[in-house]
Amino acid sequence: MPGGYFMLVLHAHLPYVRHPEQARFLEEDWLFEAITETYVPLLSMLENVSRHGARNVLTLSFSPPLAEMLADPMLTGRYLSHLDRLIALAGREVDEKRNTPFFDAAVMYLDTFRRCRSVVVDIWGGNILNAFRRLDAQGVIELMTCAGTHPVMPLVSEDSNILAHLELSQRNFHKHFGRGSAGVWMPECAYREASGDLPPLSVLLAEKGFRYTFIETHGIMYGEPRPAYGVYRPVYGPGGVAFFGRDVETSHQVWSRSQGYPGDGLYREFYRDLGYDGDYDSVRPVLHDDGVRRNIGIKYFRITRNDADLGAKEPYMPRPADEKAAEHAGNFMFNRQQQVAYLTGVLQTTPVITAMYDAELFGHWWYEGPRFLEYLFLKLHYDQNEVETITPSAYLDAYPEHQLLEPATSTWGGGGYFETWVNDETGWIYRHLHTAERRMKELASRLPHPDAFTRRALNQAARELVLMQSSDWPFLITTGTAKPYAVKRLKEHIHNFNRLFCELLSGSVDAGWLAWLEEKDHIFFEEMDYAVFAG
Repeated sequence: MPGGYFMLVLHAHLPYVRHPEQARFLEEDWLFEAITETYVPLLSMLENVSRHGARNVLTLSFSPPLAEMLADPMLTGRYLSHLDRLIALAGREVDEKRNTPFFDAAVMYLDTFRRCRSVVVDIWGGNILNAFRRLDAQGVIELMTCAGTHPVMPLVSEDSNILAHLELSQRNFHKHFGRGSAGVWMPECAYREASGDLPPLSVLLAEKGFRYTFIETHGIMYGEPRPAYGVYRPVYGPGGVAFFGRDVETSHQVWSRSQGYPGDGLYREFYRDLGYDGDYDSVRPVLHDDGVRRNIGIKYFRITRNDADLGAKEPYMPRPADEKAAEHAGNFMFNRQQQVAYLTGVLQTTPVITAMYDAELFGHWWYEGPRFLEYLFLKLHYDQNEVETITPSAYLDAYPEHQLLEPATSTWGGGGYFETWVNDETGWIYRHLHTAERRMKELASRLPHPDAFTRRALNQAARELVLMQSSDWPFLITTGTAKPYAVKRLKEHIHNFNRLFCELLSGSVDAGWLAWLEEKDHIFFEEMDYAVFAG
């Protein structure tokens, strides 16, 4: 038996972006960058460690919006066209960078883009979800879902609406992965304790068959009664759902660019990109029709120093960066060994260290992150026996008895609560969301036996509602990242829902417009059932 367990949890999510009306749409690049820099590298890493016999390596949540986009043939086709443009550019870059300090990086990018194309098309037929599904079936990883379209659930006004999101999550997960999900990622780790007539969220999670979830550190530490083992053993909340709490030490060591590994001077600099540095005519085919310079994913410089001006950055060298990732993996393993030994002595129990991150940190933000993980898992597998990787279901099967505790209201956003999503810039959103939530419940109750066409309109109204509720829109507004796009999307979904609501009540739904919405806002197309919003 090991001295303790290490549980790595990666949450993979992007906002749902699908624009059939425009062949090349800027915000689709969020998906394309994540496939190239995060999802394919993570897949390759997992397949490599699997060949060495590693099992229960990590837990990975796919949000329904991301799963829907990864399985979408239209978006896959656009991704491949995007890759073809990058491959052509990278080929020219290899020729131009010969006999310069940037040559090795240029070759690396060309190999990366070609490998991504081969993995997505030649190996997995355009849907890499099938690869993760196989790894799940082999016991290498444990997959789980995320609540609906990523709403901040404590900010939803109707519990029937929260239950609808959870029901759609289970249906969507089963569609893509062939089984129900034992766990659920609560968007933004946002939890609500019991308040007045409202039950704690854990009761709603249990009602939809979820066995476990994850919560920010203070959600456990401020729970009632106080946790006997801190966040180093899970607790059972009301309804019997197990809560795993985030370990702060591992989070800072990996997440922080100023204090953690990703800030090392040998690693790739995210903010220096060929889209800005390169000759305009050479990079123009990869840019969008507006011709505005932006990141394209080919970056030739290293961090050098965190305080260095972008113009003072030095050339990126792939091999030394890879060696540094191996060194950091060894250091991370050593720290977990020491942490496990300390916790075992203090707590007199076998601890589980739960490390939780956005999946896109590894590869997209920290380019060497997937290689760090590969080295880490191989070192844990071969070089020691004090710390064992584990997944939530495997842990709960082995250790079924835990403390009963009511977790506290919390999120993992800035400040620990809801400031990121509710503030002076975003307050206007919620009167529209709450009105739409009540109106959807009204539609589901007033029209219980619709004809086929009316059912289509009701289902589309529900899609517009859940897309409106995504936490991404207030997040982008608060951070100032893609704020105009977030406001535009919010207003579009609010308008679409309210128009459908009025047309449904008057019996005059525009058939052509409905068909267009079904093509554009296509999420949950097979599994949507407006009746789940009736409560």
